[in-house]
Amino acid sequence: MLSVMQQSRWLLALVIMLFAGQALGHGMSEAEKLSIIEGGNLRYMWLGATHMLSGYDHLLFVFGIVFFLTRLKEIVKYITAFTVGHSVTLIYATFNGIQINYFLIDAVIGLSVCYIAFANLDGFKRVLGIKAPSLLVMITGLGLIHGLGLSTRLQQLPLNQDELLLNIISFNIGIEAGQVSALAIMLLFLSSWRKVHSFKPFSVFSNYALIVAGGFLFLMQMHGYSHVSNPDEFGFSADNHIHEHIKINEERAAEIIKQNSHQTID
Repeated sequence: MLSVMQQSRWLLALVIMLFAGQALGHGMSEAEKLSIIEGGNLRYMWLGATHMLSGYDHLLFVFGIVFFLTRLKEIVKYITAFTVGHSVTLIYATFNGIQINYFLIDAVIGLSVCYIAFANLDGFKRVLGIKAPSLLVMITGLGLIHGLGLSTRLQQLPLNQDELLLNIISFNIGIEAGQVSALAIMLLFLSSWRKVHSFKPFSVFSNYALIVAGGFLFLMQMHGYSHVSNPDEFGFSADNHIHEHIKINEERAAEIIKQNSHQTID
């Protein structure tokens, strides 16, 4: 059997690998877009469910919410707050065509994972020496941010303007179905682990791991934002990375030459 420390190291390594794949996973192939058009609203539901189940940033935030909750009433209250928050902005932003840069919104979502873990570790009192903000209010507010992230993904899809609201609602239903499925697994895992004496050290490490993972996602998204104007252009390969740096340097050099030529003429 692996020791608690060994298990924790494997958990951290897995989280970081998942984030590395998810952090920059933007874009959609033409084949996927065609399948959506042909599949109708059921396809939107399926995409919503699979997006939530593969959305490690959203899932880690939910995991942080329920980590120390044991009463069903509390679980329902906080998860409902998060659901209401992300549903409001998902529907409103998509219906009104409000788009935010993928990298920026996902960077904030990464910080939201750090926040919930910091709150779980009682960081406001222990580190900052202040009273923690209302968890219910913060989860609702951060849910609004997560909804904007979901909306940016949904607006990548070939939405039917004649059935726009129905498309959005179908996607949202899928999101909630995926969230409930993931939540059930999380609660089963946590309820089983709480019976083991190693839960306390594991819980401390897990929340520190959430902070590291959220910080990693934040840095990756900000790195992507600083490299490209179009999020779909950014790739994780070293070759693409180098070419992006070359492209940026060439653009800067061209701008300097242009400015100098104007000054010479003047």
